[in-house]
Amino acid sequence: MKRLFYPLLLALCAQMSFGQSQDKSLFIPDLDQYKTLKCDFHMHTVFSDGLVWPTTRVDEAYSEGLDAIALTEHIEYRPHKEDIKAGHNRSYDIAKQRADQLGVILIKGSEITREMAPGHHNALFLQDCEKLDTPEYMNAFKAAKAQNAFIFWNHPGWDAQQPEETRWWDVHTQLYDGGFMQGIEVANGAGYFPEAHQWCLDKKLTMMGTSDIHQPIQTDINFAKGEHRTITLVFAKERTAESIKEALLNRRTAVFYQDQVIGEEIWLKELFKNAIRIEKVNKSDQNAQITLYNHSDLTFTLKKTTHDPNLTYFRDYVIKPNTRYTIHIRLGKTTSQGTIDFEVANLLIAPGKGLPYQWKF
Repeated sequence: MKRLFYPLLLALCAQMSFGQSQDKSLFIPDLDQYKTLKCDFHMHTVFSDGLVWPTTRVDEAYSEGLDAIALTEHIEYRPHKEDIKAGHNRSYDIAKQRADQLGVILIKGSEITREMAPGHHNALFLQDCEKLDTPEYMNAFKAAKAQNAFIFWNHPGWDAQQPEETRWWDVHTQLYDGGFMQGIEVANGAGYFPEAHQWCLDKKLTMMGTSDIHQPIQTDINFAKGEHRTITLVFAKERTAESIKEALLNRRTAVFYQDQVIGEEIWLKELFKNAIRIEKVNKSDQNAQITLYNHSDLTFTLKKTTHDPNLTYFRDYVIKPNTRYTIHIRLGKTTSQGTIDFEVANLLIAPGKGLPYQWKF
């Protein structure tokens, strides 16, 4: 009996272990007036140069808690076309039913794939991807604009197209001035482009972050180590495709890249405020304590900046996800109140510049 029991027990344990699904979703708080939607607007399947079926991309997104995705197949580059014979809308059509079943917002898009310049651009919210299949690149942009698409420049610092420097070309000025480009990828997969970050600030373009995934997602992302795909955080009025488009057009986005969130100060300040809950502030003699709780899945790295010399507190401080902390402050003899000033170093409001912030006591 024992000989039979132990193998059965081992098999049952193995089955239970393999049957457990890993929670890969991330909680990122809403803003005061907007919902924070987690989105990936750049990915590929076998209908261009990817290695998975369209429904797989939907399942991956669902398992990671993404709100919206776009399958942006290359218009001009389809290495599997001898095996996958279909039009440019087919990838979306296959994925749509599965996306509706799982509640993932699927946005129709395509990638206009050209040499530099202009390079690669994604067009979102298309009605017919076929109309972008035209020899002249400008006609492809015109076809996208005619469908009221949101168009953004992909991986501007990709060394396959810009090996020496990340450069803004005259063609991009023409696209920008003509209303054919509304955003730029500040981060693509494992790459961050500080030049594109600054262009977005200077030219009032929407900041985008994408995975540009081609292989199965777990090939590139080690979820067991806490890694995540690069995504765009869209601050939308509602969880709908229409609200996502409105937010993109009005530049209400941030980029979640590795342990950094990149965006405009107005959005990052509100995101940090809503992630950190101040639970209590105590003061006794010449000491003060601020007790806080990070109820998000984001990590925050704090660095002390110019401050009141009568206050002594941390130089550097790391606030981990879903953790409670007590910040200790030593007060000068004549000090009874004030602010501690710091920078959230991994919330980037400009290349190399973290979010300035302060807590009062």
